[in-house]
Amino acid sequence: MSFIKRFKKGDKVYLAEVENKRIHGKVVQRYIKYVGKEANGRTILSTSMSDVEVDQVKQYGPLLVLNHLAQEIGLAEHLGQYGNEILSMVYAHCLDYESINQMPAWFERTDLNMMLKLEGLTEERLLNALDSLQTQDPEVLQKHIFESVGKKYRLKDSGIVYDVTNTYLYGKKCPMGKEGKDKEGVRGRPLIQIGLAVTKENGIPVFHKTFDGNIHDSKTFQDVISSFGWYHLKPGGLVIYDRGITSGRNLLDVKALEWDTLCGVAFNPKLEKIWRKILTEENLEQYENYVPLKDSVFYVMTRRYKIGGVPGELALCFNAQQKRKLKESRYREIQEAQEILNNGEAIKNGLEKYFDKQGRLIKSALTEAEEFDGCSCIFCTRRLPKEEMVRLYLDKDLIEKAFHSIKGIANLQPIRHWLSNRVKAHVFVCYLSYLLLSLLKYRLKKIKISPQAALREVETMYKVYLRDSNGIFKMSRVVTLTKKQELILRAVDKKLIKL
Repeated sequence: MSFIKRFKKGDKVYLAEVENKRIHGKVVQRYIKYVGKEANGRTILSTSMSDVEVDQVKQYGPLLVLNHLAQEIGLAEHLGQYGNEILSMVYAHCLDYESINQMPAWFERTDLNMMLKLEGLTEERLLNALDSLQTQDPEVLQKHIFESVGKKYRLKDSGIVYDVTNTYLYGKKCPMGKEGKDKEGVRGRPLIQIGLAVTKENGIPVFHKTFDGNIHDSKTFQDVISSFGWYHLKPGGLVIYDRGITSGRNLLDVKALEWDTLCGVAFNPKLEKIWRKILTEENLEQYENYVPLKDSVFYVMTRRYKIGGVPGELALCFNAQQKRKLKESRYREIQEAQEILNNGEAIKNGLEKYFDKQGRLIKSALTEAEEFDGCSCIFCTRRLPKEEMVRLYLDKDLIEKAFHSIKGIANLQPIRHWLSNRVKAHVFVCYLSYLLLSLLKYRLKKIKISPQAALREVETMYKVYLRDSNGIFKMSRVVTLTKKQELILRAVDKKLIKL
């Protein structure tokens, strides 16, 4: 039976097909044909070896990128015994995850068994991997991961953005799933809350926490504040959050940690009084108040203000474009509601206040609703130019994009019968998926392509496994790269071009 033998001549390695034969009682090797050579870890076939068949074709490109990012920060090692199984779920969530019981079939279409040294992946092993996450302290685990990211990417410790969102469970058997204020406006659904903190500069996740669905946004932040020291977030930073989280207690707690706050402020009678005076007595839309941003224009006035005894700067912001859009949207809804009422049907919740019992428009209700259109308030405990206050606060949409990404991959339907621990573990996997996407975004910022677009672009990077017709020689090849694929790989790490 023949086999492939390596011959070393100087610093070069050549390959040949040989077979053992017994001649005069001695075993000798008979040369059959030259196969090729090895160079830079690759096998280069000779043109004489033409009888080659395709054995398998595996998904490779997107997984090569994600696995490289995970290896850079030692993610598998941080995750412990089932690190590679967890990574397989993380990569699947970034790409085309459907449910955990379909994971083994997806896994077989990929080259992950070679990348992660995993064979025979089963649903049972994946569930064991999820359960293993809950045997570890999530705070300790996230801390170690963030430290690794910080060292590799040299993150600036200048501030974080925090927000909380909810997502719903399809079933009602998880004790965490409780009715709360659904941000999609749907009533009666069991929810869970996800709090997320990301770096102010690049939106890279620092930590997350999962809460019951009926916990108020501001109370989730009270739980999170205690984590600042744990994650070695140094005093002097700036924490940014939405108006739903703002409270006197939260401002005091942040101040006690020697941090500053930049936050939105919900309207209250005191602020309404201030705004009425500005709108009626002062010319807000003038040059000295002009603050242009990338996609909109604000007119901003500032004054000293206190919330819960904490002093700071209050920015009163007016956006004429937003005012016009709100008015047009409201008029459209009222017009449609009036037609529905004329047909004797029920209208959308919240619109009934505009109509009397006969279905006629109440103009005073409309005037009241329009009074503060386009007006908003921002509060900051650090003295900043008003232009910077507005820009930094509105730049917090990076966390909205983070939530959009997490909720896009956090398909909770497959866990409708799971208990709290597995729900938390599943959200943790989604969090890790977003971490890798954010690191990919960081790598790609110079070539201005989104992580999702980059992963789609390298989808056609398949690894092809070849063998000769006699089944003696096996090898693999990556299909030829396009120029755009090469550009993406170079942006992530030029070493990937050689793999």
